[in-house]
Amino acid sequence: MKKIYEEVIRFRDERKWGPVHNEKDLALSIVLEASELLENFQWKSSEESVTDSRQNIKEEMADVLIYLIQLADKLDVDLEEEVLLKLEKNALKYPVHHEEEIEFDRIRSNEE
Repeated sequence: MKKIYEEVIRFRDERKWGPVHNEKDLALSIVLEASELLENFQWKSSEESVTDSRQNIKEEMADVLIYLIQLADKLDVDLEEEVLLKLEKNALKYPVHHEEEIEFDRIRSNEE
């Protein structure tokens, strides 16, 4: 992650884009690029989309990450740390269930 982060910031800084990229515009750009990613799947099955548009999907995923890294840099957010913290939080919210427990919960909910 560190290498990607450094390369994105270097690319931005070489072009002197840092001062003109504000938080709102970076957040907006993330959504726009995510929409372009989603467009690859519109009116197609997942399998068809991946087969037909794999290269574009990869490029749009990269665009989302590039803007996210720039926003994190602007806000002084350590993305790696935040992802790990969020995963810990999600692990508490969504604990692992073994198949037997899931089946038991399903049966119990049908009986009620």
